[in-house]
Amino acid sequence: MTYVCEVCGWEYDEEQGYPEGGIAPGTKWEDVPEDFVCPLCAVGKDQFSAK
Repeated sequence: MTYVCEVCGWEYDEEQGYPEGGIAPGTKWEDVPEDFVCPLCAVGKDQFSAK
């Protein structure tokens, strides 16, 4: 599943993860740390929605 930032449009794909940010491929969105922020605009997880 993919989650998109409602502010800037950056996408988190569970299959790809975000290795640059320390999140391994295959990491489910619910398992991403609660203090995660969008790498482009720095908003929190609450500003993302399922695509």
